[in-house]
Amino acid sequence: MILALGLAGCGGGDKSTADITKNWSVERLYREAKAELDAGNYKRATGHYERLSARFPYGKYAQQAQLEQAYAYFKDNEKASALATCDRFIKLYPNHENVDYAYYLKGLISFNEDRGIVAKFSDQNPSERDPEAMRESFDALQQLVTRFPDSKYAPDAIKRMRYLVNALAASEVIIAEYYLRRRAYVAAVNRAQYAIRNYPETPALERAFAVLVKAYRAMGLTDLQKDAQRLLELNFPNRGKEEESSS
Repeated sequence: MILALGLAGCGGGDKSTADITKNWSVERLYREAKAELDAGNYKRATGHYERLSARFPYGKYAQQAQLEQAYAYFKDNEKASALATCDRFIKLYPNHENVDYAYYLKGLISFNEDRGIVAKFSDQNPSERDPEAMRESFDALQQLVTRFPDSKYAPDAIKRMRYLVNALAASEVIIAEYYLRRRAYVAAVNRAQYAIRNYPETPALERAFAVLVKAYRAMGLTDLQKDAQRLLELNFPNRGKEEESSS
């Protein structure tokens, strides 16, 4: 009896969504996938989109399904699958009328606006942070803006790029300040200089110059300290006076 119940249970499990959709047309499969997506049932949506792509790999439904599948992966926190789907769409359909959305979605997938740099890494050694996701997001959004400047997604992409530049600069300076506290002065100088060279018009620039002043002072490099102090005072007079008075 137990065996029979077990077999019955297995037989019931075979009636999966794959069986239900077996004889569906491409139109119905797409329609059902879109309905699941709109309802927030992202796993069911991606399942439908995967079947659509496998059974009907060509045509307008297959192309649109890939874009929506990437979005469903994104909403379901399947970052790797979402990025791979976007990349596949860009490679297969570089001239598609909606390829700008694929670039935009790539940027969104790696973008993390809701959590600041400090909050995101609050329990982590700052020297171990990897801002690669922010760089990936910036690169994707930059490609969108460069290739499709008239895209309806371009204005939002530009705003996000500005945020990302500021966030990347802040990340470098936070690490520089961490090294400064640890008395790893050469490492602090290197990080601060990198931020100054690569992000010269960001709010973090003031703190980067302050790190240089303190690190050079601690190392006894008077000439370099004076140069950094002069640049700090030139660009940020109030902060420059504070650092000078503390020396």
